Amino acid sequence: QVQLVESGGGLVQTGGSLNLSCVASGFTFSMNSMRWFRQAPGKERELVAFIRPSGDETMYGDFVKGRFTISRDNTKNTVYLQMRNLNSEDTAVYYCNTRFTPSSNYWGQGTQVTVSS
Repeated sequence: QVQLVESGGGLVQTGGSLNLSCVASGFTFSMNSMRWFRQAPGKERELVAFIRPSGDETMYGDFVKGRFTISRDNTKNTVYLQMRNLNSEDTAVYYCNTRFTPSSNYWGQGTQVTVSS
């Protein structure tokens, strides 16, 4: 079955950096686009970043403003999210996501990112 396992979250000070990872299994990773979402307390889940199967195209939420980089290693079935210059508004649970049809979304368990001032 499809499994997505995130790691790399934690507590960081304003202006700091974190690198998230998501290891995928149960499907042909190299054929699927991947996404990172996040959800802050009391807010809706929002798209952070997207990457196509080959990694040649990426997209980001407007709030990223050049601070985050999504990448993938298809030999390791892993997608990454490098985050720099973090601020308190980046505090959220970050989720890895993939889908096969618009209605068949798969999510990881999430990893908590907390940015302290």
